[in-house]
Amino acid sequence: MEASIQEVARLTGTTSRTLRHYDAIGLLEPSRVGDNGYRWYDDGALVRLQRILLLRGLGLGLPDIGRVLDREQDETAALRHHLDWLRSEQRRLERQAASVERTITARENGGPLMAEDMFDGFDHTQHKEEVERRWGADAYATSDAWWRGMTDEERAAWKATTARLATEWGAAAAAGADPTSEEAQALAARHVAWLGSIPGTPGHGSTPVKDYVVGLAEMYVADPRFAENYGGEQGATFVRDALHEYAARHL
Repeated sequence: MEASIQEVARLTGTTSRTLRHYDAIGLLEPSRVGDNGYRWYDDGALVRLQRILLLRGLGLGLPDIGRVLDREQDETAALRHHLDWLRSEQRRLERQAASVERTITARENGGPLMAEDMFDGFDHTQHKEEVERRWGADAYATSDAWWRGMTDEERAAWKATTARLATEWGAAAAAGADPTSEEAQALAARHVAWLGSIPGTPGHGSTPVKDYVVGLAEMYVADPRFAENYGGEQGATFVRDALHEYAARHL
């Protein structure tokens, strides 16, 4: 299959100018340029564009997208990781949509509102018991108050940052990076800084406690709910090993 730049712009909702810019910065080259100057895109270019748009949707800037694509030589593995994340979000949004539909039905028909139904899919407290058991009730209460005190825009920005970090972990794992490599350890440093930015966590505001980082790293592998964020057990194992190495060196 081959598509012209106008067709690609129409199908993706972007513009020809944007596609030419992607070419100019080396992010997406057309598969060929006709005698009349028209750009054409074959299957490989279209798959690369799909990945660019997926990463843009996570909030990555163009330089970061270029680095992710350069690392991920196995396109199918990279797309599988992204698909896992999309399906996880899809399930969460489906639950939210169903809860809103139940609320509308109850309001229109005069039926009772059930709180447990209204907020299915909105819950950010699903790990409450684990947090309290491991790090105490104060830790959970502090982080919970921080989260509830955010504006919608701040929460969206936080989720975007979290998604970017998970995506880059997945990209490095898919590319077969060594957990002790400079690349993996740079990700580990960002991850530890991200953990330390959450109020209520051990070491918040300075350096996260080593046992906290190592304990979370183990949970990423042991608990499928956490592992799903990194593309499954294989990706989570890579994150765990990199965090263990970082903790041994720096914490």
